[in-house]
Amino acid sequence: MAIKVIGLDIAKSVFQVHGVDESGQVVLRRRLRRSDVLQLFQELTPVLVGIEACHTGHYWAREIRALGHDVRLMPPQFVKPYVKSQKNDAADAEAICEAVTRPSMRFVPIKTAEQQSILLLHRTRDLLVRQRSSLVSAIKAHFAEFGIVLGGGARNIDSFIDRLNDASCKLPDIARGMLNLLGARFAMLKCVLERSRKNFFPGTVQMK
Repeated sequence: MAIKVIGLDIAKSVFQVHGVDESGQVVLRRRLRRSDVLQLFQELTPVLVGIEACHTGHYWAREIRALGHDVRLMPPQFVKPYVKSQKNDAADAEAICEAVTRPSMRFVPIKTAEQQSILLLHRTRDLLVRQRSSLVSAIKAHFAEFGIVLGGGARNIDSFIDRLNDASCKLPDIARGMLNLLGARFAMLKCVLERSRKNFFPGTVQMK
């Protein structure tokens, strides 16, 4: 019988395929290497393909859809109730295959590469901002351990780091070395964030 629905459990290297015919009978169970996935779908007539929406789900959905198949992404938490046995790749693929046919299933829109790029842009900047904030807190805390209180958020850090190399600085050499290292990391992050603001967020206000 011809395959009508496929549940595809994606992974880093080995994928699991579960296919059924129009009556729901299993006609395909196979483990595939990553490099063999698209070849399988090239050989099939158009089918309904279910995939869990995860980090690589949108990429595979775009690639398989380009081959003429009807691909639908589903939140993993909505697929979980359809796992019938102990959780493994084969059971997950079977659950995906069943879940994608349910009329009440909620699907996730497949993102384009451009949409994912915009998400990457915002997530990258958010990560850098969080790293910068964490570094500011660490530098201020380490200065405080030696009785030096830094006020004014991140604005005074550069000037305090510069003073580490003054002859009047009484901090131990190891402390000065580590604070200089953290200061260099802070300066690098500040530079990267400023470049990203100019290149990708030209309408935003400069961060203090």
